[in-house]
Amino acid sequence: MITSTSNARIKEIRKLQVDRRTREAERLFVVEGDRWLQELVRTETRPHLILTTPDWLKESAHAALLAQLDAPYLLVNGAVMAAASDTQTPPGVLAVVPQPIWTLPIAPTLLLLLDRVQNPGNLGTMLRTAAAAGVEAVLLSPGCVDAYNPKTVRGGMGAQLRLPILRLNWAEIAAATHDLAVWVAAVDDPATPYTQINWSEPSVLIIGGEASGAGGEAMELARGRVTIPMAAATESLNAAVAAAVILFEAHRQRGL
Repeated sequence: MITSTSNARIKEIRKLQVDRRTREAERLFVVEGDRWLQELVRTETRPHLILTTPDWLKESAHAALLAQLDAPYLLVNGAVMAAASDTQTPPGVLAVVPQPIWTLPIAPTLLLLLDRVQNPGNLGTMLRTAAAAGVEAVLLSPGCVDAYNPKTVRGGMGAQLRLPILRLNWAEIAAATHDLAVWVAAVDDPATPYTQINWSEPSVLIIGGEASGAGGEAMELARGRVTIPMAAATESLNAAVAAAVILFEAHRQRGL
């Protein structure tokens, strides 16, 4: 059992938690807790390594879950788990997981393009929502937070393993969306209410960053602006909430 927080493996895991460049170079990320391990089983994703405490492992359901994953694991004490974890209350188990290699779907009918979204929790929520609403891929523009940031991973609730997520430059984004109807969410006029858009045609929804919305490159791709009519003096919605409202209208129209 590992009892030292100075252990080289623990340092490597901690670096994956805190450093985007390490995650990108190694093409690995860290997931924590029972629900994520269950998602690994559902998606047939084999971890590179699992850390667990003896207290977590002593439960028969946990031992069975570990057996299903058929991956190497290390026992650690509570202090080491706390050092490796990114949460204030470590769940007793975490796994180092390979980042999926995604390609753009052929002839997509609904894409979500996120431009300069920098809040990791918001990004995680939007990934989870996109997966639930039948989005076929999420495109991340330059300037977006990492989809494998620990807070994004917690918010995504498994979306990172089920939904194609591609970080592209603007030339690649333009090529990927060329034959699609591109709409950018906006709060200013002129804009079309989201219920009046024909989402049954192949479409892209652009959601801009929390602070300044979509940038110039995104606006150049758009056929028009889409808005969510709001009551009272409310100026705007949280980016993740706006994405959910519009995407589930598209989901409704598409009859999925």
